[in-house]
Amino acid sequence: MADTPVEAGAEASGAGMPQLDFSTFPNQIFWLLVTLVVIYLILSRVALPRIASVLAERQGTITNDIAAAEELKMRAQEAEAAYDQALLDARAEAAKIVADTKADIQAKLDVEMQKADAEIAAQTAESEKAIAEIQAGATEAVKAVAKDTAKEIVAALGGKADARTITAAINARMKG
Repeated sequence: MADTPVEAGAEASGAGMPQLDFSTFPNQIFWLLVTLVVIYLILSRVALPRIASVLAERQGTITNDIAAAEELKMRAQEAEAAYDQALLDARAEAAKIVADTKADIQAKLDVEMQKADAEIAAQTAESEKAIAEIQAGATEAVKAVAKDTAKEIVAALGGKADARTITAAINARMKG
């Protein structure tokens, strides 16, 4: 049997799990509480503030990108309105030139009509070219912002998407 106290303790500890020994519960509870407090302090002071700052930064970037896209959209609409007004002004000027020219002799009428038509065509071509450039620039800017935003959203949701997939999705959405 057990001759010494060490042998008696060895036999008693061999009979059950040390975690279930009631004599070690206060020590186990103490270390459990210390560990939980340390984990809480690390999370609350280090990890969670970093995560919160990253999320706030991403939200700010997304908000700025959306605001920039709205600004570009407003500029494109203003440019289109300016184009329409320029076209109306050019047509009004052409009509005035035609009305004045009708009062002159027929030969002068032909010369003035050719000048007015050439001027209108040049202004219209320039205006259409400017609008096309603005619309192309705005479309490219919207696509770029959409790509960046989509990439950030996919990354924020924990997914992964390559640039080709995002570009294809944005191009399909832009076409309608």
